Amino acid sequence: MIMKYLYRLYQLCVALPILFVGTILTAIITVTGCTLGNGHLWGYYPGHCWGRLVIRTLLLPVTVKGREHIEKGQSYVFVANHQGAFDIFLIYGFLGRNFKWMMKRSLKKIPFVGAACVAAHHIFVDKSGPSKIKATYDKARKTLQNGMSLVVFPEGARTFTGKMGEFKRGAFMLADELQLPVVPITINGSFHVMPRMRDCGWVSWHPLSLTIHQPIYPVGKGADNIATTLRDSYYSVMSDLDETNDK
Repeated sequence: MIMKYLYRLYQLCVALPILFVGTILTAIITVTGCTLGNGHLWGYYPGHCWGRLVIRTLLLPVTVKGREHIEKGQSYVFVANHQGAFDIFLIYGFLGRNFKWMMKRSLKKIPFVGAACVAAHHIFVDKSGPSKIKATYDKARKTLQNGMSLVVFPEGARTFTGKMGEFKRGAFMLADELQLPVVPITINGSFHVMPRMRDCGWVSWHPLSLTIHQPIYPVGKGADNIATTLRDSYYSVMSDLDETNDK
């Protein structure tokens, strides 16, 4: 109990000021860099450093497995379970791969972060009509070239219970259309650090882990390939989930 309150005092007096300033600086550097130069470089590395800063400042231990499954120069569609807000920092900081996020359009409204995401050319999903959905796919198609990858949370939203929800088809349809391999990622610990129902509350100390599974390559094209890839990805993610979350 004493350690819990000492950790909260540390968050308030040390971590919060560092992360507040770090977030604003990351957004400014991203927007400025993407405006003046290489969008792929400035759209990734400031966010990568920011993700590591958040987790290291909050003293959260991280374990990463499976980086050897990723080949240099190959584009992938990464699909991960979505336990909590710290999934973002974990993937950004420790995946070790330049990528774009596929994210909800509403995230544009987050101060500083939204502007940085727009400047970095992350892909905002707009489901307001067929033409908007097509535009989303067209942007993803242009982005996923020359080794650039995409990260998607196919559940669509963070879990309320710690248990993994059903995967939606969008990411797998895109991978099928572009004939790209899908790489499942299992996240553990994020739900315990900050679950959805405790947004903007105290961070709880808990180890985090990121497991990168073997790529699932397309076999054919169309509905059967989409269904197979979705099913295999789901079970790959489930295979490494902590028992306290989902089994």
